[in-house]
Amino acid sequence: MGTTQVEYDAALQQARTGFDEGGIPIGAALWRDGQLLGVGRNRRMQQGSAILHGEIDCLNTVGRLTDYRGTTLYTTLSPCSMCAGAIALFQIPEVIVGEATTFPGEIEFLRERGVRVEVIDDPVATDLLARFAANNPEAWSEDIGGR
Repeated sequence: MGTTQVEYDAALQQARTGFDEGGIPIGAALWRDGQLLGVGRNRRMQQGSAILHGEIDCLNTVGRLTDYRGTTLYTTLSPCSMCAGAIALFQIPEVIVGEATTFPGEIEFLRERGVRVEVIDDPVATDLLARFAANNPEAWSEDIGGR
């Protein structure tokens, strides 16, 4: 298990784009065998959606796959219970997480289901989320379920 900067940067760029749009800066990218299958970002603010988290937007962008074997999902923040449920449902075998300090998410839930999870402690993702949360505390609280 491991990450390459190019693969993770696809998710990080989505987080930056979301931040620039005034949205919650969480990005995701799904890769298989060095091929980018799709990217997404949290679009709850931009689209007034209750469920468009970064991982969900990414999976929606990828579209229907019959088999997720060999895929790795890169996400800038630890997945919440909804996103972790989608990862478990589709049996995505590996998740690389940018940071889990701002929000610890459901890493143990994923590991209990056999998903390999690596947290890389990316200071850029942590900074983006901290800036968003400081300037938009209500939106941040709503996005993570009022925690």
